Amino acid sequence: MLSNDVYSCTSAIVSGDRTKNGRPLLWKHRDTNEENNVIDRIAATPGTFEYVALYNASDSLRREAWMGFNSEGFAIMNTAVYNLKDDTVTIMDKEGLVMTEALKYCKTVDDFENLLKSMPKPLGVEANFGVIDAYGNGAYFETCNYEYVKFDLKDSATGVMTRTNYAYTGRIDEGKGYIREQNELALLEPYMTTSEITPELFTETISRSFYHSLIDKDFTYSGKKWLIDQDFIPRYSSTATVVIEGVLPGEDSSLTTMWVGLGYPPCSEINAVWLDDNGVPDGLRGTLSNGHAPLCDSALIRKREVFPILRGSGSHYLDLSELYNAEGSGYCQVLLKKNREAYKHGYEVLEKKRKDLLK
Repeated sequence: MLSNDVYSCTSAIVSGDRTKNGRPLLWKHRDTNEENNVIDRIAATPGTFEYVALYNASDSLRREAWMGFNSEGFAIMNTAVYNLKDDTVTIMDKEGLVMTEALKYCKTVDDFENLLKSMPKPLGVEANFGVIDAYGNGAYFETCNYEYVKFDLKDSATGVMTRTNYAYTGRIDEGKGYIREQNELALLEPYMTTSEITPELFTETISRSFYHSLIDKDFTYSGKKWLIDQDFIPRYSSTATVVIEGVLPGEDSSLTTMWVGLGYPPCSEINAVWLDDNGVPDGLRGTLSNGHAPLCDSALIRKREVFPILRGSGSHYLDLSELYNAEGSGYCQVLLKKNREAYKHGYEVLEKKRKDLLK
Protein backbone atom coordinates (compact mmCIF):
# COMPACT_ATOMS: atom_id res chain seq x y z
CA MET A 1 0.00 0.00 0.00
CA LEU A 2 2.90 2.36 0.72
CA SER A 3 4.34 2.08 -2.77
CA ASN A 4 0.92 2.72 -4.31
CA ASP A 5 0.77 6.01 -2.45
CA VAL A 6 4.25 7.32 -3.08
CA TYR A 7 5.65 6.03 -6.38
CA SER A 8 3.29 8.23 -8.32
CA CYS A 9 4.96 10.56 -10.79
CA THR A 10 3.51 12.97 -13.36
CA SER A 11 5.16 13.23 -16.79
CA ALA A 12 5.06 14.49 -20.37
CA ILE A 13 6.75 14.16 -23.74
CA VAL A 14 6.56 17.21 -25.99
CA SER A 15 7.39 17.30 -29.69
CA GLY A 16 9.61 20.08 -30.97
CA ASP A 17 6.57 21.26 -32.96
CA ARG A 18 4.98 22.38 -29.70
CA THR A 19 7.96 23.99 -27.97
CA LYS A 20 9.08 27.58 -28.16
CA ASN A 21 12.53 26.78 -29.61
CA GLY A 22 11.68 23.66 -31.63
CA ARG A 23 13.45 21.20 -29.33
CA PRO A 24 11.65 18.21 -27.77
CA LEU A 25 11.11 17.92 -24.03
CA LEU A 26 10.87 15.04 -21.57
CA TRP A 27 9.48 15.97 -18.14
CA LYS A 28 9.08 14.08 -14.89
CA HIS A 29 7.70 15.36 -11.60
CA ARG A 30 8.96 12.64 -9.30
CA ASP A 31 7.10 11.22 -6.30
CA THR A 32 8.79 8.66 -4.05
CA ASN A 33 9.46 7.92 -0.39
CA GLU A 34 13.18 8.50 -1.13
CA GLU A 35 13.10 12.26 -0.64
CA ASN A 36 16.89 12.71 -0.90
CA ASN A 37 17.77 12.78 -4.59
CA VAL A 38 21.06 13.56 -6.35
CA ILE A 39 22.37 14.00 -9.89
CA ASP A 40 25.51 12.16 -10.94
CA ARG A 41 27.60 11.70 -14.06
CA ILE A 42 28.61 8.18 -15.05
CA ALA A 43 31.69 7.75 -17.22
CA ALA A 44 31.67 5.71 -20.40
CA THR A 45 33.27 2.27 -20.42
CA PRO A 46 34.22 0.11 -23.40
CA GLY A 47 30.90 -0.54 -25.13
CA THR A 48 28.79 1.88 -23.05
CA PHE A 49 27.84 5.55 -23.35
CA GLU A 50 28.53 8.28 -20.81
CA TYR A 51 25.41 9.62 -19.08
CA VAL A 52 23.99 11.73 -16.27
CA ALA A 53 21.01 10.67 -14.21
CA LEU A 54 18.79 11.27 -11.20
CA TYR A 55 19.42 8.85 -8.32
CA ASN A 56 18.28 8.19 -4.79
CA ALA A 57 21.04 9.53 -2.53
CA SER A 58 21.06 6.18 -0.75
CA ASP A 59 22.05 4.44 -4.00
CA SER A 60 25.79 4.93 -3.47
CA LEU A 61 26.67 2.52 -6.29
CA ARG A 62 24.44 4.45 -8.72
CA ARG A 63 22.73 1.26 -9.90
CA GLU A 64 19.21 2.63 -10.47
CA ALA A 65 18.72 5.68 -12.68
CA TRP A 66 15.32 7.35 -12.36
CA MET A 67 15.72 9.80 -15.24
CA GLY A 68 18.66 10.82 -17.40
CA PHE A 69 20.29 11.29 -20.77
CA ASN A 70 23.46 10.03 -22.44
CA SER A 71 26.16 11.27 -24.78
CA GLU A 72 24.08 10.31 -27.83
CA GLY A 73 21.19 12.57 -26.85
CA PHE A 74 18.99 9.66 -25.79
CA ALA A 75 16.88 10.40 -22.70
CA ILE A 76 14.58 8.29 -20.55
CA MET A 77 12.27 8.47 -17.52
CA ASN A 78 9.42 6.45 -16.03
CA THR A 79 6.21 6.62 -14.09
CA ALA A 80 4.90 3.72 -12.02
CA VAL A 81 1.76 1.94 -13.24
CA TYR A 82 -0.87 0.21 -11.10
CA ASN A 83 -3.36 -1.24 -13.62
CA LEU A 84 -1.23 -3.32 -15.99
CA LYS A 85 0.31 -6.30 -14.20
CA ASP A 86 -1.80 -9.45 -14.56
CA ASP A 87 0.60 -12.19 -13.45
CA THR A 88 1.87 -13.60 -10.17
CA VAL A 89 5.54 -12.74 -10.74
CA THR A 90 7.00 -11.42 -7.49
CA ILE A 91 10.05 -9.79 -9.10
CA MET A 92 9.28 -6.06 -9.21
CA ASP A 93 10.58 -2.49 -8.91
CA LYS A 94 13.35 -3.05 -11.49
CA GLU A 95 12.52 0.08 -13.49
CA GLY A 96 15.67 1.91 -12.36
CA LEU A 97 17.84 -0.99 -13.51
CA VAL A 98 16.15 -1.03 -16.92
CA MET A 99 16.74 2.71 -17.32
CA THR A 100 20.40 2.29 -16.39
CA GLU A 101 20.77 -0.29 -19.15
CA ALA A 102 19.03 2.04 -21.58
CA LEU A 103 21.35 4.95 -20.78
CA LYS A 104 24.37 2.72 -21.21
CA TYR A 105 23.43 1.23 -24.55
CA CYS A 106 20.64 3.12 -26.35
CA LYS A 107 21.07 5.79 -28.99
CA THR A 108 17.53 5.93 -30.37
CA VAL A 109 13.93 5.22 -29.44
CA ASP A 110 14.18 2.09 -31.62
CA ASP A 111 17.23 0.97 -29.63
CA PHE A 112 15.17 1.12 -26.45
CA GLU A 113 12.39 -0.92 -28.02
CA ASN A 114 14.96 -3.54 -29.04
CA LEU A 115 16.36 -3.50 -25.50
CA LEU A 116 12.91 -4.25 -24.08
CA LYS A 117 12.58 -7.15 -26.52
CA SER A 118 15.99 -8.61 -25.73
CA MET A 119 16.18 -8.30 -21.95
CA PRO A 120 15.52 -11.50 -19.94
CA LYS A 121 11.92 -11.95 -18.85
CA PRO A 122 10.19 -11.31 -16.53
CA LEU A 123 11.46 -7.74 -16.54
CA GLY A 124 10.22 -7.01 -13.02
CA VAL A 125 8.55 -3.75 -14.10
CA GLU A 126 5.12 -2.17 -14.33
CA ALA A 127 5.74 1.24 -15.81
CA ASN A 128 5.27 3.88 -18.45
CA PHE A 129 8.75 4.48 -19.89
CA GLY A 130 9.10 7.81 -21.71
CA VAL A 131 11.98 8.32 -24.16
CA ILE A 132 13.25 10.86 -26.68
CA ASP A 133 16.33 10.86 -28.91
CA ALA A 134 18.49 13.30 -30.85
CA TYR A 135 16.58 12.60 -34.08
CA GLY A 136 13.31 14.14 -32.95
CA ASN A 137 11.67 10.87 -31.98
CA GLY A 138 9.71 10.22 -28.80
CA ALA A 139 7.52 7.50 -27.34
CA TYR A 140 5.90 6.05 -24.27
CA PHE A 141 6.21 2.32 -23.68
CA GLU A 142 3.53 0.90 -21.40
CA THR A 143 5.56 -2.00 -20.08
CA CYS A 144 5.00 -5.03 -17.91
CA ASN A 145 6.91 -8.25 -17.21
CA TYR A 146 6.54 -9.87 -20.63
CA GLU A 147 5.20 -7.31 -23.07
CA TYR A 148 4.82 -3.63 -23.90
CA VAL A 149 2.69 -1.30 -26.01
CA LYS A 150 4.38 1.61 -27.78
CA PHE A 151 2.77 5.04 -28.18
CA ASP A 152 4.72 7.02 -30.79
CA LEU A 153 4.93 10.80 -30.44
CA LYS A 154 4.51 11.07 -34.22
CA ASP A 155 0.98 9.69 -33.84
CA SER A 156 -0.09 12.30 -31.28
CA ALA A 157 -2.51 14.80 -32.79
CA THR A 158 -1.42 17.46 -30.30
CA GLY A 159 2.34 16.76 -30.29
CA VAL A 160 2.10 16.23 -26.52
CA MET A 161 1.72 12.98 -24.59
CA THR A 162 1.20 12.66 -20.85
CA ARG A 163 1.26 9.81 -18.35
CA THR A 164 0.76 9.50 -14.61
CA ASN A 165 0.20 6.18 -12.83
CA TYR A 166 -2.05 4.18 -15.04
CA ALA A 167 -1.55 2.62 -18.46
CA TYR A 168 -3.98 3.51 -21.25
CA THR A 169 -3.91 -0.18 -22.22
CA GLY A 170 -4.44 -1.37 -18.64
CA ARG A 171 -7.56 -2.23 -16.69
CA ILE A 172 -10.12 0.56 -16.97
CA ASP A 173 -10.58 2.82 -13.93
CA GLU A 174 -7.74 1.17 -12.03
CA GLY A 175 -4.40 2.79 -11.31
CA LYS A 176 -3.75 6.30 -10.07
CA GLY A 177 -3.21 9.85 -11.26
CA TYR A 178 -6.36 10.50 -13.30
CA ILE A 179 -6.98 13.89 -11.67
CA ARG A 180 -3.30 14.83 -11.78
CA GLU A 181 -3.18 14.13 -15.51
CA GLN A 182 -6.18 16.39 -16.07
CA ASN A 183 -4.48 19.08 -13.96
CA GLU A 184 -1.44 18.82 -16.21
CA LEU A 185 -3.42 18.93 -19.46
CA ALA A 186 -5.39 21.97 -18.33
CA LEU A 187 -2.21 23.83 -17.43
CA LEU A 188 -0.52 22.83 -20.70
CA GLU A 189 -3.40 23.53 -23.06
CA PRO A 190 -2.91 27.30 -23.60
CA TYR A 191 0.76 26.71 -24.47
CA MET A 192 0.05 23.70 -26.68
CA THR A 193 -2.19 25.71 -28.99
CA THR A 194 0.44 28.44 -29.43
CA SER A 195 3.46 26.06 -29.53
CA GLU A 196 5.14 27.90 -26.66
CA ILE A 197 5.90 25.07 -24.23
CA THR A 198 9.21 25.50 -22.40
CA PRO A 199 11.14 23.70 -19.65
CA GLU A 200 10.35 26.66 -17.41
CA LEU A 201 6.62 26.07 -17.86
CA PHE A 202 7.03 22.62 -16.31
CA THR A 203 9.36 23.44 -13.41
CA GLU A 204 8.06 26.89 -12.49
CA THR A 205 4.34 26.61 -13.22
CA ILE A 206 3.12 23.02 -13.39
CA SER A 207 5.36 21.64 -10.63
CA ARG A 208 4.39 24.58 -8.38
CA SER A 209 0.69 24.82 -9.22
CA PHE A 210 -2.19 23.98 -6.89
CA TYR A 211 -4.81 23.78 -9.60
CA HIS A 212 -7.34 20.98 -9.02
CA SER A 213 -9.17 19.87 -12.18
CA LEU A 214 -11.98 17.93 -10.48
CA ILE A 215 -12.97 20.93 -8.36
CA ASP A 216 -12.00 23.22 -11.27
CA LYS A 217 -10.30 25.66 -8.95
CA ASP A 218 -6.78 27.04 -8.83
CA PHE A 219 -5.75 27.54 -5.21
CA THR A 220 -2.24 28.76 -6.08
CA TYR A 221 -2.91 32.47 -5.48
CA SER A 222 -6.16 31.99 -3.56
CA GLY A 223 -4.84 33.53 -0.33
CA LYS A 224 -5.81 30.42 1.63
CA LYS A 225 -3.57 29.26 4.43
CA TRP A 226 -4.36 25.54 4.71
CA LEU A 227 -4.92 23.07 1.89
CA ILE A 228 -5.58 19.34 2.01
CA ASP A 229 -2.71 17.71 0.11
CA GLN A 230 -4.79 15.61 -2.29
CA ASP A 231 -4.46 15.16 -6.08
CA PHE A 232 -2.36 18.25 -6.79
CA ILE A 233 0.73 17.70 -8.95
CA PRO A 234 3.10 18.83 -6.17
CA ARG A 235 2.50 16.64 -3.12
CA TYR A 236 4.14 15.71 0.16
CA SER A 237 5.80 12.80 -1.65
CA SER A 238 7.22 14.96 -4.47
CA THR A 239 11.01 14.89 -4.57
CA ALA A 240 12.16 16.42 -7.88
CA THR A 241 11.09 18.17 -11.06
CA VAL A 242 13.30 17.46 -14.07
CA VAL A 243 13.03 18.46 -17.74
CA ILE A 244 15.38 17.11 -20.39
CA GLU A 245 15.56 19.46 -23.36
CA GLY A 246 16.70 17.63 -26.47
CA VAL A 247 18.33 18.95 -29.61
CA LEU A 248 17.20 19.85 -33.10
CA PRO A 249 17.72 17.08 -35.68
CA GLY A 250 21.33 17.40 -36.85
CA GLU A 251 22.35 19.47 -33.83
CA ASP A 252 25.23 18.21 -31.67
CA SER A 253 23.88 15.95 -28.90
CA SER A 254 26.27 17.57 -26.41
CA LEU A 255 23.78 20.45 -26.29
CA THR A 256 21.19 18.23 -24.58
CA THR A 257 20.27 19.96 -21.34
CA MET A 258 18.67 18.72 -18.13
CA TRP A 259 16.92 21.37 -16.01
CA VAL A 260 16.78 20.10 -12.43
CA GLY A 261 15.00 21.08 -9.23
CA LEU A 262 15.75 18.68 -6.34
CA GLY A 263 13.68 18.25 -3.19
CA TYR A 264 10.03 19.25 -2.81
CA PRO A 265 9.53 21.03 -6.19
CA PRO A 266 7.68 24.15 -4.93
CA CYS A 267 10.73 24.79 -2.73
CA SER A 268 13.44 23.85 -5.25
CA GLU A 269 16.11 25.85 -7.05
CA ILE A 270 16.63 25.12 -10.75
CA ASN A 271 20.04 24.35 -12.24
CA ALA A 272 21.10 23.34 -15.75
CA VAL A 273 23.01 20.08 -16.20
CA TRP A 274 25.19 19.12 -19.15
CA LEU A 275 27.31 16.11 -19.96
CA ASP A 276 30.78 17.61 -19.67
CA ASP A 277 33.52 17.90 -17.05
CA ASN A 278 31.77 20.61 -15.04
CA GLY A 279 28.28 19.85 -16.26
CA VAL A 280 26.75 18.79 -12.92
CA PRO A 281 26.69 21.65 -10.36
CA ASP A 282 28.03 20.72 -6.92
CA GLY A 283 24.69 21.65 -5.36
CA LEU A 284 23.01 18.76 -7.18
CA ARG A 285 25.68 16.17 -6.47
CA GLY A 286 25.98 14.01 -3.35
CA THR A 287 28.80 16.13 -1.95
CA LEU A 288 27.71 16.20 1.70
CA SER A 289 29.08 13.73 4.22
CA ASN A 290 25.83 11.77 4.23
CA GLY A 291 25.78 11.56 0.43
CA HIS A 292 23.05 14.18 0.14
CA ALA A 293 22.95 17.04 -2.38
CA PRO A 294 23.11 20.51 -0.76
CA LEU A 295 20.29 21.97 -2.86
CA CYS A 296 18.06 19.00 -2.10
CA ASP A 297 18.65 19.37 1.63
CA SER A 298 17.88 23.10 1.42
CA ALA A 299 14.60 22.45 -0.35
CA LEU A 300 13.63 19.84 2.23
CA ILE A 301 14.25 22.29 5.07
CA ARG A 302 11.78 24.65 3.39
CA LYS A 303 9.35 21.76 2.91
CA ARG A 304 9.23 21.23 6.69
CA GLU A 305 7.76 24.72 7.01
CA VAL A 306 5.17 23.98 4.31
CA PHE A 307 4.14 20.79 6.16
CA PRO A 308 4.65 21.87 9.79
CA ILE A 309 2.12 19.60 11.51
CA LEU A 310 3.88 16.50 12.80
CA ARG A 311 1.16 14.92 14.91
CA GLY A 312 -1.64 12.70 13.65
CA SER A 313 -2.39 13.10 9.94
CA GLY A 314 -0.52 16.40 9.75
CA SER A 315 1.42 15.45 6.63
CA HIS A 316 -1.87 15.67 4.69
CA TYR A 317 -2.10 19.43 5.30
CA LEU A 318 0.07 22.10 3.72
CA ASP A 319 0.48 25.72 4.70
CA LEU A 320 0.03 27.42 1.34
CA SER A 321 1.01 30.81 2.79
CA GLU A 322 4.59 29.55 3.08
CA LEU A 323 4.63 29.21 -0.72
CA TYR A 324 2.36 32.04 -1.89
CA ASN A 325 1.20 35.05 0.11
CA ALA A 326 0.08 38.64 -0.30
CA GLU A 327 3.46 39.98 0.79
CA GLY A 328 5.24 38.11 -2.04
CA SER A 329 7.58 36.41 0.43
CA GLY A 330 6.43 32.82 -0.16
CA TYR A 331 9.09 30.33 -1.18
CA CYS A 332 7.61 29.88 -4.64
CA GLN A 333 7.43 33.62 -5.20
CA VAL A 334 11.03 34.20 -4.12
CA LEU A 335 12.41 31.19 -5.96
CA LEU A 336 10.56 31.99 -9.17
CA LYS A 337 12.65 35.14 -9.51
CA LYS A 338 15.87 33.27 -8.77
CA ASN A 339 15.02 30.43 -11.13
CA ARG A 340 14.13 32.82 -13.92
CA GLU A 341 17.70 34.08 -13.73
CA ALA A 342 18.99 30.49 -13.70
CA TYR A 343 17.16 29.81 -16.95
CA LYS A 344 18.44 33.04 -18.48
CA HIS A 345 22.01 32.15 -17.55
CA GLY A 346 21.59 28.56 -18.71
CA TYR A 347 20.43 29.61 -22.16
CA GLU A 348 23.31 32.06 -22.41
CA VAL A 349 25.72 29.19 -21.70
CA LEU A 350 23.93 27.05 -24.29
CA GLU A 351 24.26 29.77 -26.91
CA LYS A 352 27.98 30.01 -26.24
CA LYS A 353 28.27 26.22 -26.57
CA ARG A 354 26.53 26.38 -29.94
CA LYS A 355 28.85 29.11 -31.18
CA ASP A 356 31.92 27.22 -29.95
CA LEU A 357 30.80 24.13 -31.91
CA LEU A 358 30.73 26.21 -35.10
CA LYS A 359 34.33 27.39 -34.73
